Amino acid sequence: MAFEVSYDLENEQQFWDELDDIVSTRCLEHEIIDNSLRSFLNVTTNYQSDYLQTDFSVAKCIFRLLEGELFVSHKEYVRRQIIYCLLQEEDNPTLHIVAALLLYDGRNSKDDELFEMMHSEGTFARLVELVQVPTVQEDTRLHQLLLQLLYESSRIQRLTWEDFMAVNDAFIIYLLEIIEGASDDADDPYHYPVIRVLLVLNEQYLVASTNYQNDGRPGITNRVIKAISTHGMTYKTFGCNLILLLNRESETSLQLLILKVLYLLFGSPSTAEYFYTNDLHVLVDVILRNLIDLPHDSPAANALRHTYLRVLHPILMHSQISKPPHYKRDELLRLLHLLVSSGNHFAPVDETTVRLVNRCTSVQWLQPPTAVTANDMVNGHGTTHSPIEHVANGQNEYARRALGMSVQGGGESSTSVLEIARHVEQPGVQTPSMSKLAQ
Repeated sequence: MAFEVSYDLENEQQFWDELDDIVSTRCLEHEIIDNSLRSFLNVTTNYQSDYLQTDFSVAKCIFRLLEGELFVSHKEYVRRQIIYCLLQEEDNPTLHIVAALLLYDGRNSKDDELFEMMHSEGTFARLVELVQVPTVQEDTRLHQLLLQLLYESSRIQRLTWEDFMAVNDAFIIYLLEIIEGASDDADDPYHYPVIRVLLVLNEQYLVASTNYQNDGRPGITNRVIKAISTHGMTYKTFGCNLILLLNRESETSLQLLILKVLYLLFGSPSTAEYFYTNDLHVLVDVILRNLIDLPHDSPAANALRHTYLRVLHPILMHSQISKPPHYKRDELLRLLHLLVSSGNHFAPVDETTVRLVNRCTSVQWLQPPTAVTANDMVNGHGTTHSPIEHVANGQNEYARRALGMSVQGGGESSTSVLEIARHVEQPGVQTPSMSKLAQ
């Protein structure tokens, strides 16, 4: 988008006044809209180093446009022009404003119209290309914005074949290298954006594997799992961060994204022992705590509980804790008993939970001398001779103490893969919590 107007603004107030004049323009023709957009980009890029040095000031600038007459009256046209700008521009200051506009507009929208439009225009491959451009990498704020935009726009729409072809092994390794090279600070600005891109790519591969139709094309390789399978020893920090994020994340959709990666990692022989043993122990503690904290009268909590149990099974089967000394064997048995003890809930235990618990207790090293199934637990049979301790009446605080929580604050069936893949939640929805309800 070529610039046609020059400005000579003497102070910050003049800058904001000029922006207000531009975004409030009443336009009846596309040519006038185009000129106004050029003026907006001209002012913001020319004075970016003077008045738009912080993320807050950029957001303030973007929302001036989103709330102005120019955008409100011609939303679809303006969006499409900005998308075309993303597809064509090479100038970093312009890309910064364009990426910020698309990101904030997409997050602010009540529907997914913008991200659907971006998807139809093929912006995914363009974003993958841009985040690898050396000059973009040198601009940390721009690079982070583009990673965030790549994540947000990819979590809504299913990727096409052409989109998948834009991602190669080198791109995944590049992202893993960023994580590995970032500081040890968990709040390092690169941790979340890069990890989230890998999480959403893994989900896209998982969904594609369950919806793939034979149209003559070869199957799509999950390059995230492939990279960890072949280079996992080099890129251990990604795994450490997955556990950290699962421990502190309160947004259900992100918990599900993390669990989907864990499900595939522990389900594959080549990646089942990817995690350090100490980190694996922390992960088991996190899963125990989160399972005990989920309420039993919430459909969202049930779906999340089922996903945790589906992930727990390959951990019990294939990870290092399947070998002696078995980590927290008694605590795991107590938890599984608690989840299916009908006397501990106001409503009967759902069949899926019973089935998934039964699958976990069928793991050889968890079985007691006299095997007790989840169905036996539900019906009250077999507990007399079982080493599984009875957790009376499901009292939550007692259960926490009994479970000894230390964390504060592909052997599965195709059915399980389908269930894991289709469990989704809208962005921003918080995970149900027994401890929060009790406060």
